Amino acid sequence: MAEVEAAQRAWGDALVAIATEYKANGQAAAARLAGQVLDAAYGYNLGPVAFKPTLASGDTTFRTTREGALAYFVGGNSRFAGDTGFALKGWRSYEIDNAAIVINGTTAISIGNVMLTNSDGQVTTVDKTWGWVRDPNGGLRIVLHHSSLPYAPN
Repeated sequence: MAEVEAAQRAWGDALVAIATEYKANGQAAAARLAGQVLDAAYGYNLGPVAFKPTLASGDTTFRTTREGALAYFVGGNSRFAGDTGFALKGWRSYEIDNAAIVINGTTAISIGNVMLTNSDGQVTTVDKTWGWVRDPNGGLRIVLHHSSLPYAPN
């Protein structure tokens, strides 16, 4: 479980780093960093990734390719014109509250909430499910990433 929690923290740290890079050096620098994060944390080099971002809909709801994931995180891709860059929204800190972590052989799944705090102190809570597999070098790679806003009954 500690390895999964470390992978979650690495994801949260990377999100904050991308937002900080954007503020300091602009969209191109943030996109370079986000590409490095995708290459290190996600399993796009292993095949399609089951990625359903929080703020994606329509024909581009699911991001099974690295290109689609990068567009979601930093925008700037005309093929994903609705993306404004989730990672560019001023995130400064995060907290992860796992409801469950399931480990089965070389795979792991977690589900819970991620609370993201922006530079204005506003907190956004998302429901998050991650799935990891071990890559050939033994590292954990995200191959499932589902994120949504919590259900709010009328």
